[in-house]
Amino acid sequence: MSAVPHEHATGYAVSPAGSPSSLLTVADRLVGNLVEAAAALLVAAEIVVLFAGVLSRYVFHSPIVWSDELASILFLWLAMLGSVVAFRKAEHMRMTALVAKSGARLQPFFEMLALAASLAFLMLTIGPALSFAEDEIAITTPALEISNAWRAAALPIGIGLMLFSGLIRALQSPHRIAVVLAVVIVAAVGLGFWAAGGMLPKLGHYNLLLFFVGLVGALVFSGVPIAFAFGLATFGYIALATKLPVMVVIGRMDEGMSHLILLAVPLFVFLGLLIEMTGMARAMVGFLASLLGHVRGGLSYVLVGAMYLVSGISGSKAADMAAVAPVLFPEMKARGAKEGDLVALLSATGAQTETIPPSIVLITIGSVTGVSISALFTGGLLPGLVLGLTLCSLVWWRYRDEDLSGVARPSSKTIVKALVIAFPALLLPFVIRAAVVEGVATATEVSTIGIVYAVLAGVLIYRQFPLKRLYPMLVATAGLSGAILLIIGAATGMAWALTQSGFSATLAAALKGLPGGAPIFLIVSAVAFIILGSVLEGITAIVLFGPLMFPIARQVGVHEVHYAMVVILAMGIGLFAPPFGVGYYAACAISRIHPDAGIKPIGGYIVALIVGLALVIAIPWISIGFL
Repeated sequence: MSAVPHEHATGYAVSPAGSPSSLLTVADRLVGNLVEAAAALLVAAEIVVLFAGVLSRYVFHSPIVWSDELASILFLWLAMLGSVVAFRKAEHMRMTALVAKSGARLQPFFEMLALAASLAFLMLTIGPALSFAEDEIAITTPALEISNAWRAAALPIGIGLMLFSGLIRALQSPHRIAVVLAVVIVAAVGLGFWAAGGMLPKLGHYNLLLFFVGLVGALVFSGVPIAFAFGLATFGYIALATKLPVMVVIGRMDEGMSHLILLAVPLFVFLGLLIEMTGMARAMVGFLASLLGHVRGGLSYVLVGAMYLVSGISGSKAADMAAVAPVLFPEMKARGAKEGDLVALLSATGAQTETIPPSIVLITIGSVTGVSISALFTGGLLPGLVLGLTLCSLVWWRYRDEDLSGVARPSSKTIVKALVIAFPALLLPFVIRAAVVEGVATATEVSTIGIVYAVLAGVLIYRQFPLKRLYPMLVATAGLSGAILLIIGAATGMAWALTQSGFSATLAAALKGLPGGAPIFLIVSAVAFIILGSVLEGITAIVLFGPLMFPIARQVGVHEVHYAMVVILAMGIGLFAPPFGVGYYAACAISRIHPDAGIKPIGGYIVALIVGLALVIAIPWISIGFL
């Protein structure tokens, strides 16, 4: 899975000025610039609105009653316009492992097939989305007292803008035969399902295999973005195998993307980019390097520790890796570390730190399962530390004979100086956690406190705050958030369809019937989520199966926070394990190291992670001891 482009705008064929193709390019670029500007403005607006809510409530003791409602309205617009940004830049998550092996001649076809399938979903849903928005006209919001259609209109407009961009991309593709063939195949499959529509309701539960295993599998492995694959399967199932109105797909997507707690996703993504820009991440890594850089495998220990600390700030694995790798890798290479081992350890630390608050995965799992996010934040610290220790044990073994004769041990004065420089950055995770625990801000609002803290630290302490980078960071935040939130929306619809079909009840009965009680249930869950995490994008697996599995965990006597830690760590192992794990390829892209280099050395780190996961499964206190 990867955010590999379908076919970027920069790949368009050059057309004579004034030609229809040239006019389409200009129109697409204009619309794209406007969407990016609006999405960036929405990210900034959300920060202002939520931080103003914290100030008014905690400092001035006069809460702004409409702040959450306004934030919710803006959030759906941010999710949809961010999805448009991601669609135009081909940044929606997709599995490309098989497509990449198809060869240069077939890849354009698969790219166009992915685009054609995405366009099919957009065409099918724009009508229901308009109807959904129209139905919301009569509903008035309680605080602002405006029509809810102002919020719901984000859905058809976002879908329409993606449809516009996708059609232009198809029309401008130089691979005409691939475009025609892809459209014919998608149309033929769609007509085949429609023709069989009368028979499908008679298949009963076999429809679940047809749509949610067969169709989803074919789409995902063909390189269709995950969100659109889930959306197409859910739409097809609702339209052809049930008597439900297709507008329910839009309603479920709206519900999935509208949880206000998910607003923490874009805000923590932006915070992660901010700490890298202000030099805070570099300061933390520098301090750790001064402490451990002179011991065997020292910089590998620094990598593990730095990822643990940075994860407590940004909540985004991509931001974590981008903040740490460029600082450490040059020196590690100079000391003789092999590229494959570097990217393997970076991937392993990505999996290790999935439970470190304020992880986006923790926020998502709390949102979709109802588990207390504060409890998840508390419970996530120690499991990540346990996996860190198992990784460090392997590092010690691998580097026990490292030659450090040319590495000087820093003086105490140097270490103290590095600590003084890094102290404001090291303080940020504790500021964020204290704000949540003490009730200053919610898990959603606390990111704005972190953002303000990082801005002040960057301007006043580190004197590193290039304003020209702010706008690209806001756009990047919107695009990544839109890609994540559209997956959550589509997966919510799919999970609802599975629940309505009775699948969840069947699954619950099967899992409760397993011999061995809670321990076997935890082991089976861990294996299942390792597989799911490697095939699906991590958050997708959580949204899709979390609501199904957590009630079962409670029934078999597993504490929900303990179960959350097991699920998240297992999913993280799958997410960062080759050949399918998208996290591994993200680590390779960030480090600029070929994926083949890390395949062999990552095996040992995966084993170390599994050992750590086994300890977390066997000792519930690791997850719930401090609750």
